[in-house]
Amino acid sequence: MRNLFLLLFSMNITLRSLLFLILFSLPTNLLALTQAEDQFVYNGFNGANLRLDGSAKVHPNGLLQLTNTSDQQIGHAFYQLPLKFNTSSSRLVQSLSFSTTFVFAIVPQLPSLGGHGVAFTISASMDFSQATPTQYLGLLNSSNNGLSSNHLLAVEFDTAKSPDFEDIDQNHVGIDVNSLKSIVSTPVTYTEEGTEKSLVLISGKAIQVWIDYDDAEKLLSITLAPIETPKPIQPLLSTTIDLSLVLKDSMYVGFSAATGSITSNHYILGWSFSRKGQAQELELSKLPSFPRRRETMEKPGLKVTVSLITVSMVLIIGAITWTVYVIRRRKYEELREDWEQEYGPQRFSYKDLHKATNGFKDTELLGAGGFGKVYRGVLPSSSKEIAVKKISHGSVQGMKEFVSEIASMGRLRHRNLVQLLGYCRRRGELLLVYDYMPNSSLDKFLFSNEKPNLNWAQRYRIIKGVASALLYLHKEWEQVVIHRDVKASNVLLDADLNGRLGDFGLARLCDHGANPETTNVVGTVGYIAPELTRTGQATTFTDVFAFGAFMLEVACGRRPVEPQGLPQERFLVDWVLESWKQGAILETSDPRFEGDYVVEEMELILKLGLLCSQSNPVARPSMRQVTQYLNGDVLPEILLESAEFGMVILGHGAPADFVLSTCSVSSIESILIRGR
Repeated sequence: MRNLFLLLFSMNITLRSLLFLILFSLPTNLLALTQAEDQFVYNGFNGANLRLDGSAKVHPNGLLQLTNTSDQQIGHAFYQLPLKFNTSSSRLVQSLSFSTTFVFAIVPQLPSLGGHGVAFTISASMDFSQATPTQYLGLLNSSNNGLSSNHLLAVEFDTAKSPDFEDIDQNHVGIDVNSLKSIVSTPVTYTEEGTEKSLVLISGKAIQVWIDYDDAEKLLSITLAPIETPKPIQPLLSTTIDLSLVLKDSMYVGFSAATGSITSNHYILGWSFSRKGQAQELELSKLPSFPRRRETMEKPGLKVTVSLITVSMVLIIGAITWTVYVIRRRKYEELREDWEQEYGPQRFSYKDLHKATNGFKDTELLGAGGFGKVYRGVLPSSSKEIAVKKISHGSVQGMKEFVSEIASMGRLRHRNLVQLLGYCRRRGELLLVYDYMPNSSLDKFLFSNEKPNLNWAQRYRIIKGVASALLYLHKEWEQVVIHRDVKASNVLLDADLNGRLGDFGLARLCDHGANPETTNVVGTVGYIAPELTRTGQATTFTDVFAFGAFMLEVACGRRPVEPQGLPQERFLVDWVLESWKQGAILETSDPRFEGDYVVEEMELILKLGLLCSQSNPVARPSMRQVTQYLNGDVLPEILLESAEFGMVILGHGAPADFVLSTCSVSSIESILIRGR
């Protein structure tokens, strides 16, 4: 009996101890679980908390393989735990921002034939039992493709061109929302030391990807590079997207890949994800290796016998080739000088630009004017769309300094600036290369019937974007950039109708705190500040004056000067000012709005346009103040009440060189001839 009592007593102590240990460790486990839901990093996938299905598996060395070379295969690998994204049902307000980086490789069964690609996926469910392979990448099928109930975001790295989804080519990155038809896509390239290089997804080599979503900016950015290359500064693809319409409270993150009749092995080497700031960098030296594609070996005994006839043919072909080479060399001959060596990365070959524009054919012509002609082109090396401006110049005076400024401005980086990629010189021509903007210039939307009407929300976003770009040029870059030609025709619209300030042909650089060395009055009538006729000195305040005219132009749908208009409406600033004094400023708004605009925003733009149009330059607000007003700061009425206004009008005592320069809106030739 005594022994039985001692046994029961010892068991009771053991049970109590076990219960205490469980309760003590419970908060720690919950904390670890919470941390796991926020961020994780896998330098290889041994022991990773993943859910695999289909053909997906983890190799002994930690390599994650999604598909093999069997046709019609699907493989998924998702983080096992759901992540909290959207808190619409909660009292808490949580950012939807996230950051991820991973390394993948696509090893094709046959060289240059890779079938279909791989997709990074955020999905409301891990049940893809109804998904189909091939172009659907194992995510959707023909019946549910495009349904908003899918709650699916995917970034596809596709190696096949699917006509059903209007794919642009067989080597592209696309952003997919609830559908495998991408909302935006681009050919795959990357930038290294300022040079854009091609990147082949089915090269059989490891590629690192960085995907970042900024919830505050509603901006999704994708960057790629070979694994041995540091992360490029410029993303390959950035687009504005509101993910609150896509993501639910709980979402799963992972990868999906599929094969068709032509197959590839899809591998993931490492993966880092974070819902709190930047994803942790992968330790590349710890990543597992993957099987490389076997190179086709020459069959033993297969030899090429060269006969006398073959040698003769080679000599004849060589002679013909040399003749063609000499002719083509003269056709593509460029003007190069020793001092241009330092601008190598910004220098394009004329041959590449000639091919890109199909020989500068009229079918590729985007526009023409006093400055020259602009052509659309596609770079043969990267399939990147570009715009090429051809400018004739009859003098080399100031050319070295001009090219130096072109190279400097090629380093400008802002989402509301048209990227100046570089230049080329050939005989009597100067060629400037820009990013291609598919929706052309803003003035075509405002003043012609070839484009649809822009609503107020779109115009207001464009105004804010251009203001942000000017603030960057004036204050936030390493030098001060005076644009000198801000107007609607120099604001280009990208695929999402975001405004981008372009045409830096008249721009000037100077150090912060210094004055730009220029005495030529250039620009466009209606946008030129009055003080330029007296001093010829362009400043940031002359840009502000032009921006004021630009704001009135966008809000009223009228040019700053209408020579054929009614006398009281001939000058836009005078008309808006008089209407404001009479308490009827809203009557100057573009009649195409039909009253459909935000009254407070319209009044702000019209009054701010007047404030920037004052004749006294120091009374104008800076671009920093302008952006603050556009972002919610109250505009004091007293500033307008004490304002003085004036406008430059040709023919009233203006200097002769001023009259000539205003007749040529963007004439770089005139700058080169008359000096800087």
